Amino acid sequence: MTAPATTALETFLMRRADDNLVLAQRLGEWISRGPDLEEDIALGNLALDHLGVARACLAYAIDLGGRGRSEDDLAFGRTERQYTNLVLCEHPNGDFATTMTRQLFMDAFHAVVWDRLATSDDLRLAGIAGKAAKETAYHLRHSSGWVIRLGDGTDDSHRRMEETVSVLWRHVGELFAFDDIDVAHLGPGAATATEWRRIVGDVFDRATLDLPEFEPPRLDGRRGLHSESLGHLLAEMQWMQRTYPGLEW
Repeated sequence: MTAPATTALETFLMRRADDNLVLAQRLGEWISRGPDLEEDIALGNLALDHLGVARACLAYAIDLGGRGRSEDDLAFGRTERQYTNLVLCEHPNGDFATTMTRQLFMDAFHAVVWDRLATSDDLRLAGIAGKAAKETAYHLRHSSGWVIRLGDGTDDSHRRMEETVSVLWRHVGELFAFDDIDVAHLGPGAATATEWRRIVGDVFDRATLDLPEFEPPRLDGRRGLHSESLGHLLAEMQWMQRTYPGLEW
């Protein structure tokens, strides 16, 4: 029997889930490695927030599609090409400047996304977005503070911020490369890009950093075309469930 086709809403939810699941894994890699104890705890809490959003979106997608799947099946049973997260999310942590800049870019994107979805006619989606929007407001305040502090800090910290922006910027255009599914829920990608640029531009002004012009995306994570970094990330994230299928705590 042929499995039912995946609906547009399922696909949209999986994109939200994958973005947050991969970010949670990246931030979790900082635990016990943060620059100080307070930041170590903060990064762990950020990871848990993203994981909570991922689980809410996965649960909704499962309820829509059924097929006997669980959250664990989707988180640990898919291959790299089946993940639909943005490539920016999977970018390695690098140094603290790289992590905070990646977070600022994603936090600003999520601030726009969740704000729009919080008024959705789909009450369950609106509920997920409303909770996520409150968490994102804190995330954005946190990443903005660090980008300003590092960008407008010492000559060395400013130089390193400029370098990390130049490395991460190649992935920014993908945030706004909307297809029909994204447009149906979020509106035109250009409008999201304008609002994102307003948020990030204000932070960059205070950080004495230049905001480049957008570049065409080089990869397409929404269609499973990822960097090699995702394969390494999934190998670490999925090894236990793949080694011991069906394992339960």
